[in-house]
Amino acid sequence: MKKLYRLTTDFFCRDVLDVAPELIGKYLVRKFDDNTLHKYLITEVEAYRGEQDLACHASKGRTPRTEIMYHQGGYIYIYLIYGMYWMLNIVTGAENNPQAILIRGIEGYNGPGKITKNLLIDKSFYGENLVTSKRLWIEHPTKPFEINFKSAPRVGIDYAGNIWKNKPWRFILD
Repeated sequence: MKKLYRLTTDFFCRDVLDVAPELIGKYLVRKFDDNTLHKYLITEVEAYRGEQDLACHASKGRTPRTEIMYHQGGYIYIYLIYGMYWMLNIVTGAENNPQAILIRGIEGYNGPGKITKNLLIDKSFYGENLVTSKRLWIEHPTKPFEINFKSAPRVGIDYAGNIWKNKPWRFILD
């Protein structure tokens, strides 16, 4: 029997602060329209935790933009910033508890806008299920290796105030 490496719903349906550091060292897998398959080591992520987190889009409540964040973990939350960059986020946690993880870095690409541009990820991915998607998913490494990471404050969220901007909820491969 072939061993499965794709992450399951159970992995994503946990608290964002448990899932986010565990994404470091996993592989983001992209199957392109021409059927080529590329795997990228996840090197940096940021956690956003619910309506109380003033840096989280859900802090403004449930809206058409944030609706997918209110689903159970394992879905993709995509949004546009500066009118030009799509941001790839992974929904985590239980239904009606909005949490998401921004993918900030992968092997070969640092910066969330560079990731989506180079992997041809756009609004069409909004709401896609990572567990069943045929074009984007996350896998365990085929050969386990030791993962070391560091945590740091999140980036570009000064608007959220000192408490929230200083949370060490950014996780970086060390």
